[in-house]
Amino acid sequence: MPASSLSVAAPSGSALASRRQALQSRYRRVRGFSEAIAEPLEPEDCVLQSMPAASPIRWHLAHTTWFFSQFLLQAHADYRSPFPQAEALFNSYYNTVGEPFPQARRGLLSRPTVAEVGDYRKAIDQAVLEYLEAAPTAAALDVLEIGLHHEQQHQELMLTDIKHAFSCNPLSPALMSAGAGETTAPAPQQWVEFAEGLHEIGHRREGFAYDNESPSHRVFIEAFALASRPVSVGEYLAFIEDGGYTRPELWLSLGWQQCQDEGWTAPLYWQTDGAGWREFTLGGMESLDPCRPVTHVSYFEADAFARWARARLPTEAEWERAARAANAFASEAEAPLAGPFADPLWEEGSVIRPRFADTERAAASPGGLQQLAGNVWEWTQSSYAPYPGYQPPPGALGEYNGKFMCNQYVLRGGSCATPRDHVRVSYRNFFGPETRWQFSGIRLAR
Repeated sequence: MPASSLSVAAPSGSALASRRQALQSRYRRVRGFSEAIAEPLEPEDCVLQSMPAASPIRWHLAHTTWFFSQFLLQAHADYRSPFPQAEALFNSYYNTVGEPFPQARRGLLSRPTVAEVGDYRKAIDQAVLEYLEAAPTAAALDVLEIGLHHEQQHQELMLTDIKHAFSCNPLSPALMSAGAGETTAPAPQQWVEFAEGLHEIGHRREGFAYDNESPSHRVFIEAFALASRPVSVGEYLAFIEDGGYTRPELWLSLGWQQCQDEGWTAPLYWQTDGAGWREFTLGGMESLDPCRPVTHVSYFEADAFARWARARLPTEAEWERAARAANAFASEAEAPLAGPFADPLWEEGSVIRPRFADTERAAASPGGLQQLAGNVWEWTQSSYAPYPGYQPPPGALGEYNGKFMCNQYVLRGGSCATPRDHVRVSYRNFFGPETRWQFSGIRLAR
């Protein structure tokens, strides 16, 4: 597909030029990481849609490209799309710019081909980089930055969606090599106490943040304690062996109904043949590792486990207050965050073993909060709702977050499938309480 011609405004200062250069580099890196995720896959893998909530890899690659075409180039440049049909095929939920193709039917689109989507990406990449060379406005750079974080969200979805698709195959294919390795037993669970007080919650520093993280506001938080680390596989296995999935008194009513309707007996991807448990991973089928944080549990399962453990899930305000006190994200602006994230799964274009949790590191310093950044998204008991004074942005990008503030719960911290430079202490992820295919886990509070 040919690149499109465009024209833009003149440069507007050294600060703008410096930001533009930084975003040029980031654009190449983020877009390249999406390609790296897809590189081990065959075309047949890229067209699979294993459930209505998931999307084919090809669709993710095309949709993230459409985002730059629609919201950056068409809105800010003299530009003609090389693929006008993209507006109908690859729009996700932006009703103000057209009628989206139904999500549950994305797997029915055999055309455009995977190769044609690759050509589409190359054409838009060339157009975006040309546009950046022409010194765009600050408003355009804001949209570009949103688009890059949007693509990083879809990189996580690419990993979770292909894992779900591969799990449906009796051959248990692996996205990456499992390799060899050992984990140490996690530190004994401890409780870290926090006094009552008035605390500021939400995004409060320079740098990118989504609109749903603002405005920063004060919240009075009663005294509470937070578990020193996420719940482990071994601890969750004890819940199962104690009849956790057969005891309705532990479950919320909707959760118990979901459990019965879906026949849940363990986290998603766990299997047992009577001799022992195994877990499907991005490296294929593996023996269950009791030292890793439990993952792929729904809000309903997390809440039931917490009741069984005579505890509860934290509120998102408690979680953020504790994470700030622990300086878990203090290196956000100065150095890469510690903890397992998506980018360490890739090394010079080669795939390496995806493992959770620096469990040895957690065991070596059990005196405080561990593994708040990376590992698994941690469910909170907080409904996803607007902060006091929240207003969605004007225009189509106002549909990004605000219209989903219903029937969702907030998760915090990031996961092993999250790009390292995508999260921050105020980041609010959200999913429905029945969701299990994300890398979601449990941290207890009381």
